[in-house]
Formats: sequence, C-alpha cells, structure tokens
Amino acid sequence: MVEWLDDQPPSSVMFLCFGSNGSFREKQRIVGHRFLWSLRKPPPAGKWEPPSDYADFQEILPKEFLNRTAKIGKVIGWAPQVDILAHKAIGMFASHCGWNSILESIRFGVPIVAWPLYAEQQFNAFQMVIELGLAVEIKMDYRKNFHGDNEIIVSADDIMKAIKHVMEGGEEIRKKVKELSGISEKSVMADGRSYSSLGRLVDDIIDNHPRSNSSTYAPSSCFK
Repeated sequence: MVEWLDDQPPSSVMFLCFGSNGSFREKQRIVGHRFLWSLRKPPPAGKWEPPSDYADFQEILPKEFLNRTAKIGKVIGWAPQVDILAHKAIGMFASHCGWNSILESIRFGVPIVAWPLYAEQQFNAFQMVIELGLAVEIKMDYRKNFHGDNEIIVSADDIMKAIKHVMEGGEEIRKKVKELSGISEKSVMADGRSYSSLGRLVDDIIDNHPRSNSSTYAPSSCFK
C-alpha cells in the first residue's frame, strides 16, 4: 500500500476511511480521482457489531472494478490511518468525522470531506464545515441505520460534488488546514499547549489532587 502511494503525484490521492464502525452497503460506491479506499464489510442488518474485512472485494464491487481502476486506485481492508494521512500523496480525506480522525487529518494538513455516520460525528462535522471552514460536506445530516431498514443512500452526485470541490479547487480550505497543521505541530513540542496540558494531567495523577489553572508550568520529570 505504501509502495503504491509512493508512485502517486503529491496531493493527488483521496483517502476514504470511515472509522471502526464505518461501512456502507453495495449501492454506496465511490469512484473518481486517484483513490485509496479502506472498504470494510458491514455486520448483518440489525446487529451492532464492528465491520470486518472482506475475503474477496468482488463480493461488493462491480465486476471488473478492480481491473478497471488498477492504475488510479487501490482498495484495502483495515488501514493504518496515521501512516496514510502522513504520506505526501494524500490530497483529501473522506471521513466520518470521528474526533481522532479530525485531529490526525489536521495534524498532517489534509482537508476533510465530511460524511458523519452516528453519535457525535454530526456535531463534529458541523464544527468543521460551518464554524471553522476546514471541511466540505457530503451529507452532514446523514445517520447510519444499524437496523438495516429504510437506509439512506447518498447519491453519487452529492459525493462527487464534495470530492471535486476539494480535489479540483478548495484552495482556501487547504490553506486553512495547512495553517492549523503548523499550529498543531507546535502544540505537542516542549512548552506547547498540548505538551503542557498532558504534563499537568500526569502531575495531577501523581499528586492525586486537582491543579489550579496557571499560565506557567514546569513539566513533570517524566517529560525531561
């Protein structure tokens, strides 16, 4: 998978991955630009279970799909998301907007196309798309139906409209995400905000008492 990404131009590949419980039925297929697609097998309708990997992608994909897209795309099962987002070939992340995925995407400066599925993901997507302008919406009010009845199918037009917005334009969003990427990188360095917050948490646990807010902080010895 990494070798395949190495052969792709910078910022040319859209990465599609929808988290530990993200999966779609056979009618919801995505195709277009260069892509790396983490495709998981959904549980039986009505059952709350994490998705699994397909033994054969031909179970779900159209006949000859893999052959026809071999030069521009790659379909995989479980994906090492951080390693993929860190790769220079990735130009867009189609995501369910789980908080970890958002943080990882921002850290590596990859714009998000938002397709929230359940829980707090709609709220996260609203923040990213409407409040912060760091993502483009596919369908923000989509909610995955784990019972399998009356499942909403998002149209190919809606999907491709959002993808094209980022992959063929989206300069303003890309600029914002890159700027925030630099800020997030500094926050985990020594004396950065995340670094200091984690240090305070460790000291609070060791001392077993809450610490009052303070603008100055000396890191715990475990960070020295």
